[in-house]
Amino acid sequence: MTGVGVALPRASSPQSLLTAVAHTAEPVNPETRVGKKGLRYKDRATQLGYCAADAALRDAGLLVDKDLTVEDKTVGVVASSNLGNVDTVVGALDTIAAETTMGTSPMGLPNASSNVIATSIAIRFGLRGPNLMVCNGATSGLDAIHWAATMIAAGRAPRVLVVGVEPDNEPVRKLLGGKRAVDGAVGVVLEDATAAAERGATPRAVVGRYARTGDVAKTVARIADGEAPVLWHAPEGGGAPTPALVGVPGYDLAKTWGVTSGAHGVLQCAAAVGWFEGGGAGPVYALAGAPEATAGLVLRPVGAAR
Repeated sequence: MTGVGVALPRASSPQSLLTAVAHTAEPVNPETRVGKKGLRYKDRATQLGYCAADAALRDAGLLVDKDLTVEDKTVGVVASSNLGNVDTVVGALDTIAAETTMGTSPMGLPNASSNVIATSIAIRFGLRGPNLMVCNGATSGLDAIHWAATMIAAGRAPRVLVVGVEPDNEPVRKLLGGKRAVDGAVGVVLEDATAAAERGATPRAVVGRYARTGDVAKTVARIADGEAPVLWHAPEGGGAPTPALVGVPGYDLAKTWGVTSGAHGVLQCAAAVGWFEGGGAGPVYALAGAPEATAGLVLRPVGAAR
């Protein structure tokens, strides 16, 4: 990881993700983060994604002023969101039910496409590498990190921007039974080590093993490589740790940020960077999902033995 971007209430850095008190803060204002231009007709999730993408690209040294510092085809995008365009879909259906399809907005309907966040980010920043949207439930954020790493390993692109985002609005809260969502976004840049070194980028963390199984204990066993973790990030909703994690300090980021859903795994990765930059050791385990589908990822500080 060579860049991290945070667009959350009262959090401006990876380190603040572990200490902030989110629900007492004002919502993120995209206009103050990225300017008004290009925000019209874009839904809340896409606007928040712009904010996290802009911050992550700049932190990685890939964006200076409004210009990319690398060839546009060398940067891919993977976005993760399960609730991102719920408001658009609900609004369109309400309009069709009350009137006809003729009453829907030609400017708003493109936002009903599930991949609108990933494609909009690519268009705004001129990123012409592979483009993927992941809407995969509770494991979505870590799955997005995995697919980004897979693209890099396969030679599709030397670097990939990953953005996890979930908005908070009335349709989302209704779907969540009254719970509030995170209403924010986090972005991280994954990069091939050689490509990063060639352009003089500063690594922030190293991505290790990934696994996805139908059981938390099995996932932990598959990502373990003989070295005990020093910290773990719990799946959304927490729960008792597996025997391998008993006694290991843990975080449930959703307790601070609300329902994180598709942003959860990306948020965990950004928080791990904050942990390392604050002097924390590794490895750190990130776990996301439910008992029937759990994803796990190992993160290490730069220079740590594998």
